Amino acid sequence: MSAPARPVEGRFFTPAIQIMLALWGLGTVAGLYRFTHGLGAATSMNDGYPWGLWIAFDVVVGTGLASGGYAMALLVYVFNKGRYHPLVRPALVTSLLGYSVAGVAVAFDLGRFWNMWRIPVSVWDWNGTSVLLEVALCMMAYTAVLFLEVSPALLERWAASGREDRAALARAWLPRVERALPFVVAVGLVLPTMHQSSLGSLLLVAGTKLHGLWHTGLLPLLFLLTAVAMGYAVIYFESIFSSVAFRRPLETRLLGRLGVFIAGVIAAFVVVRFAGLFLSGRIGLTVSSGVHSFFFWAETLLFLGAAWLFMQQGVRAHAPGQLQAALLALFAGAMYRIDAFLTGFNPGQNWVYFPSLPELFVTLGLVATETMAYVFLVRKFPILAGVTAPASRTVPAAAARQGVVS
Repeated sequence: MSAPARPVEGRFFTPAIQIMLALWGLGTVAGLYRFTHGLGAATSMNDGYPWGLWIAFDVVVGTGLASGGYAMALLVYVFNKGRYHPLVRPALVTSLLGYSVAGVAVAFDLGRFWNMWRIPVSVWDWNGTSVLLEVALCMMAYTAVLFLEVSPALLERWAASGREDRAALARAWLPRVERALPFVVAVGLVLPTMHQSSLGSLLLVAGTKLHGLWHTGLLPLLFLLTAVAMGYAVIYFESIFSSVAFRRPLETRLLGRLGVFIAGVIAAFVVVRFAGLFLSGRIGLTVSSGVHSFFFWAETLLFLGAAWLFMQQGVRAHAPGQLQAALLALFAGAMYRIDAFLTGFNPGQNWVYFPSLPELFVTLGLVATETMAYVFLVRKFPILAGVTAPASRTVPAAAARQGVVS
């Protein structure tokens, strides 16, 4: 049985956080340059490549990495695997931060960012056939849903704060939020299913501009499968990261039981992708497309390596193996999505794109912001379950060396 979730406490301004602050400073300067000088001066984007790193990585990959809450909701509330419930709250926090950062990245990428508020409001101007509109509406709505799903942790903190005004507010609203959570969770399952598949649908209209190794009618399903796989991989990474960073017991045995399921999701992705290539007569492109073939096989081998390592966790749970499996799955999913949006995209001759320094700095700044926000939240609010007393701070390191579980 896991202990109730409670704040980790401890010092916030550690050396790692100071490094994150430096990256945040670089990103802030680059962001100010973008807003004062415009997209043309700050980015390498052009008419051939109207979106670049801020969309391909910060949004497309970022929302994939932020699918942990969606993946855990499927597992706990749909497949009724209640023993994984201690992993739900940290997964939801990671998802909330990831989607919030993706929304900020969209603001950097839009020429008229000040009109973003009109997307959910100007219903009379909606294009009912626009896939991009669906993605925008679902991402905005899902971010709000994630906040509602995380709000019990914030209210619990207020209830224990000692301030009567906050405690009274928390006591009044916490039961209401908890009663509404089943409906909120249901909506939270529908929205990411829609927009993750729609990210793939965005590329359907690319036609011959997208290389045949990535362009297929199965893109919506492939993007949805990668979101689920990346979501579970992030849960592994977040669990191990929090155990090491905050000197908590490892959750190796609990995660090990999940390995076979994740391997099945990855295997389904590989089978669907090869089936699509075979049925469309494009299987030969896997060996005849030069550098594109290299990226295709790099993605495939990374996915297969991750699936094999995840399968081993069902036999013998081992923390280093879990971390390796998670990293392989995350790299594979990120590479697939970047290749689909950038590497495999060819708008025609004379168009080239490589991210500029401001683009790179903004991306690093956003990643640093998300990391600092996560550390702050788990230190101040009851997010992580099973936190041990400071006297046991040597346990995780020994467990990591021996592959022992908490």
